[in-house]
Amino acid sequence: MCAIVGVINSADAAKTAYYALFAMQHRGQEASGISSCDNDGIIRTIKNRGLVTEVFNKDSFEILKGRMAIGHNRYATAGSDSLLDAQPVAANYALGSISIVHNGNLIDKDKTRQELIQNGAIFASNMDTENIIHLIAQHKSHSLKDRILYALNNITGAYCLLIQSRTKVFAIRDKYGVRPLSIGKLKDGGYIVASETCAFDLVDAEFIRDVKPGEMITFEYGKDGFKSEQIFTPDPRICAFEYIYFARPDSIIDGKNVYDVRKNMGRVLAKKSKTKADFVIPVPDSGVAAALGYAQESGLAFEAAIVRNHYVGRTFIEPTQELRNLKVKLKLNPMHSVLQGKSVIVIDDSIVRGTTSKKIVELLRHAGVKEIHFKVACPELKYPERYGIDTPSFEELISANKNIEQVRKYIGADSLEFLSIDELTSAIGNERKYSLVSFDGDYFIK
Repeated sequence: MCAIVGVINSADAAKTAYYALFAMQHRGQEASGISSCDNDGIIRTIKNRGLVTEVFNKDSFEILKGRMAIGHNRYATAGSDSLLDAQPVAANYALGSISIVHNGNLIDKDKTRQELIQNGAIFASNMDTENIIHLIAQHKSHSLKDRILYALNNITGAYCLLIQSRTKVFAIRDKYGVRPLSIGKLKDGGYIVASETCAFDLVDAEFIRDVKPGEMITFEYGKDGFKSEQIFTPDPRICAFEYIYFARPDSIIDGKNVYDVRKNMGRVLAKKSKTKADFVIPVPDSGVAAALGYAQESGLAFEAAIVRNHYVGRTFIEPTQELRNLKVKLKLNPMHSVLQGKSVIVIDDSIVRGTTSKKIVELLRHAGVKEIHFKVACPELKYPERYGIDTPSFEELISANKNIEQVRKYIGADSLEFLSIDELTSAIGNERKYSLVSFDGDYFIK
């Protein structure tokens, strides 16, 4: 779920990367970093724990000069919450300097790491990303492209990569296209590559196209345009959770507007529901679009009756359960005057551990709600996801251990309803396949 960005052949590339990372802060809040390269061929890196606005200041961009830059917002799926595990990962090797950012998760990281250590590699972090830089460094070719291809053929998992050398930036998406990656054109003629198109809007870039699954895009310093090479046979499986929860609603992910897709999910929920209520309320913010779709399809009124404090981070990506529980109350506050004595339909994007939903129901009961009908705009999450989502074990997934009625009792709602897998794919669009491993357990990357 990390955010990555690359800016090529553009003045103040690092500043543009900064604003793009700011637009994609929702994809990771643990750490942020930028590497830039000037015409002296030296790659300079600044990274630290914290939000984008906390890591960088005016002095940062006196250091990060140049017309090429790559950047990263960290959301931990591999490694630990430490500065050593912040990206970009930068190093010197036989061909010069290199810097890498990665969004995804390598499922063979432990096996690969042990093999690299046996071959003399010394690791500075716990990140799977560092495997890639060691594989590149150990290959003997005089071509960086050949070294990258060697590394890619020796890793397994979901990945979007930006690899920066002294003169080039390579943008790579795995053959399944599990995580999104798009290309834009900046007004000064430069290019930007980012995890989400919402980054393009902030820096006034024009969307060109998505990086295709299995494609390598090469940008070169001082040269217009870019080269494309299909390095793997594509088998597209974009992660459905990008549409359900991860992406910003104003992003377009592989040709589909996230906001429209979420509204479709709400409409599908309404079509299958026979629940009577006074009005529909969303769990803000990621439940808003689905709740609007539900309200429009059902004819019920929409009420924004739960107020969110936007100065508190997202609870799902907090690393400890204790912090998640506290942040529900810090983040969400029901409007008693609107809710007192009412029967309500509550729309949320998902139920992962169940603790947040339980707290929301408790808050609504305290506000005087008479009946709470909880409806979820995705199927039950029954399987740990290995490709970049923080659901590492069956024990953390409430629907892996309880049926719908047991989950309903646990969260305290009067009724509970999910989308089926077929209903979800219908809402997104049946014309292609999706990564649905959280719902169906189909681990297609092995």
